[in-house]
Amino acid sequence: MTINRKLFATVALLSVVAFMAMSPAPKPEEEHKFQNLKVLPKNITEKKLHEVMDEWNASLGVRCNFCHVRNEAISKMDFPNDSKPEKNMARHMYKMMNGINKKYFEAKKDSLGMMMKTGINCYSCHRGVSHPEVVAPPAPQRRGPGGPPPGPGGPPPGGQGTTPPAPPQK
Repeated sequence: MTINRKLFATVALLSVVAFMAMSPAPKPEEEHKFQNLKVLPKNITEKKLHEVMDEWNASLGVRCNFCHVRNEAISKMDFPNDSKPEKNMARHMYKMMNGINKKYFEAKKDSLGMMMKTGINCYSCHRGVSHPEVVAPPAPQRRGPGGPPPGPGGPPPGGQGTTPPAPPQK
């Protein structure tokens, strides 16, 4: 009886080993070689690239076709294509943002060469709008002769101050 158990265990173990040897080895995950990356690192992972694009989409309130064109022949987006000016503008804005973060917020680069999150990002200005409105600040209220100074205790918003009391009549 002991020999049969040993024989059975040996045959079972050899069967498992033979079965594992015949099955194909798992293929390593295919590394994506993205084309036409000009400001993002060439070695960026697919996951990180999608994170960046999702952040840009949310910050500008847009979809992929805002910067990228669709290739109707294959019914897919043609991501390497540079025919839309918005894509080039996004690159300029990304470089500007990184420059500001590096200069004023001392941001460092991570292992991929991406600027670490600090300081400002696209949402700082865009706030979910693709073309944020540029608004000049209101003109400062000038202090007239004998008028109250601007600021606390000064004229209310809108520039309409109160008339100073008239001097007493003699």
